[in-house]
Amino acid sequence: MASSDITLEAVPSIGEVSPADWDACASPSKAINEKACNGHGAGTSSAFPGDSLGLSRPAYNPFVSHAFLCAVEKSGSATIRTGWGPRHLVAKLDGRVAGVVPCYLKSHSQGEYVFDRGWADAYERAGGRYYPKLQVSVPFTPATGPRLLVRDGVDREQIREALASGLVALCGVSKASSVHVTFAREDEWKLLAEHGFLQRTDQQFHWHNQGFASFDDFLATLNSRHRKSIKRERRDALAAGITIHWLTGKDITEDAWDAFFAFYMETGSRKWGRPYLTREFFSLIGETMSQDVLLVMARRNGRWIAGAINFIGSDTLFGRNWGAVEHHPFLHFEVCYYQAIDFAIKHGLTHVEAGAQGEHKIARGYLPRTTHSAHFIADPGLRRAIDDYLKRERAYVADAGRELAELGPFRKGADEAP
Repeated sequence: MASSDITLEAVPSIGEVSPADWDACASPSKAINEKACNGHGAGTSSAFPGDSLGLSRPAYNPFVSHAFLCAVEKSGSATIRTGWGPRHLVAKLDGRVAGVVPCYLKSHSQGEYVFDRGWADAYERAGGRYYPKLQVSVPFTPATGPRLLVRDGVDREQIREALASGLVALCGVSKASSVHVTFAREDEWKLLAEHGFLQRTDQQFHWHNQGFASFDDFLATLNSRHRKSIKRERRDALAAGITIHWLTGKDITEDAWDAFFAFYMETGSRKWGRPYLTREFFSLIGETMSQDVLLVMARRNGRWIAGAINFIGSDTLFGRNWGAVEHHPFLHFEVCYYQAIDFAIKHGLTHVEAGAQGEHKIARGYLPRTTHSAHFIADPGLRRAIDDYLKRERAYVADAGRELAELGPFRKGADEAP
């Protein structure tokens, strides 16, 4: 596959690309973590003249970093055996890496959070073969971020166009039914539509920092009923002698990971049947990107009883997994939502993304935000059916978002005192 002097190839492991080259595309001016995946990727960077060294970089997203994607592969969480066969797309310009796409050849639709099982069932009932399919995403991570990753010092639009075309070509070469680019940024969503991808939307609930100096400042923007409710929930969550601790960097020990993994397994097993991430995954991110990790841990009677893992971007705190071995009223809300807001305010972050689903987040200050995915469907008949469905779904999502926003807890009039 080629486009003028751009060459494209799909590699079967994130280790086939050096950490320096991958991260130069994923976050052009983020400092490279020297401890990222060892192996084939240990080579030198193929930097272009004019590569940025800290000048006007896009927001850092930890999930598309080499360290994170290496951890899900190296830990056995996202591999061919688990149905996530890496097929990362790499664009080279004059033999040097200019752009990358995190991509997987999948044999199922698990761990994606953008649901297409109905499409698969319908196609297979009609005699088609839906799997394998190509999935452009961060495994097990419903967080919006860049998917067509381009380094500084090159023609950005030229490389993005080549990567979009390359995904369509890779679909044919792989004999896949489709390509699914999930939780993409809106500008990528629009670009992919120009390459024949169908457009899909959904909803999440995010918190926005309006320049608050404290949690009380945030509470002052809420109506009286919700303000009192949150204060009561925070008080009741800790009533049993529970204390809350923020762990990041070197404070996250293997003992803390052991405790958190027990929470993750206990809660994940009840919700999903089989949690996706292995214990080794958490040790690996602890080694390679602990400064980008926040564990919010709850302690009672000298032992950890609950916790939530968050990842820290340059302007966003991303809430991911939660678990507990003791269950106390409102502790989930305290550990996952209120502590995340507290941390974001104290560290000057502008957003908190609290993961997929959950209309209960609205009452706690998290408002609806549209998420975007793009889908290339190779079969014309299946494509027409899905296109018709998505037109109606997009209209429904837009209407639902407007209605849900009206349910927000914020004060509607200046006459209501804090």
